[in-house]
Amino acid sequence: MATDDAAATPAGTLPKISGGHGPRGEQAYRKLVEAVQSGALKPGTRLRETELAERLGSSRTPVREALGRLESEGLAVRDPHRGMIIAELDHGMISELYLMREILEGTAASLAARHASDGEVATLREIADRDRELSDSAQLARNNRYFHETLYRASHNRYLMKTLRSLRDSMALLGQTTLALEGRSSTALEEHAAIISAIERHDADAAEAAAREHIQAAYRCRLRLMFDGSAV
Repeated sequence: MATDDAAATPAGTLPKISGGHGPRGEQAYRKLVEAVQSGALKPGTRLRETELAERLGSSRTPVREALGRLESEGLAVRDPHRGMIIAELDHGMISELYLMREILEGTAASLAARHASDGEVATLREIADRDRELSDSAQLARNNRYFHETLYRASHNRYLMKTLRSLRDSMALLGQTTLALEGRSSTALEEHAAIISAIERHDADAAEAAAREHIQAAYRCRLRLMFDGSAV
């Protein structure tokens, strides 16, 4: 377990909240989720309302709202000794996350094969092809999130999209992207291509199978990171 000093919120890592981009509580929430995704806020980090408000350039009210939402989404928990902290996942919880992702993304791909427009398929292919030009794992991770978000929208099911976006935020707790593993970006590109091809053929069963296989492969890579001691 981290000491209080190690678990304290790191300095100078959170961007300021800017005006004009939606409710400030929502802005604060998204900034904190992004900080979890980037590793600026690691599992076990203590979340002090006053300190976060100062570093986000915000009043305490939107930060309090954001922390409440982080807790309700399972990204933050209350520890009896450390107060509110970024949640720490055990192996069982990680397995559960990937299982739900496999089921939901398989469903999204199946629905996309039925409902995606030609333009949406073209956009998916364009995003996937962009991976060939990227080498930095952080850039690959951002493009990967864009690909999956576009896949969710192509399902044309607002309730599935809402559930997947909530799950995506929880996945931020995993820390380092599996795309940092040697060779993973190229195999992920092939898996994305298989999903797109099935959607383009309007083959719902093949699209679901390809999406499930993609998430299973990502889970195997996650286990490699964990066993290598490289994951948070």
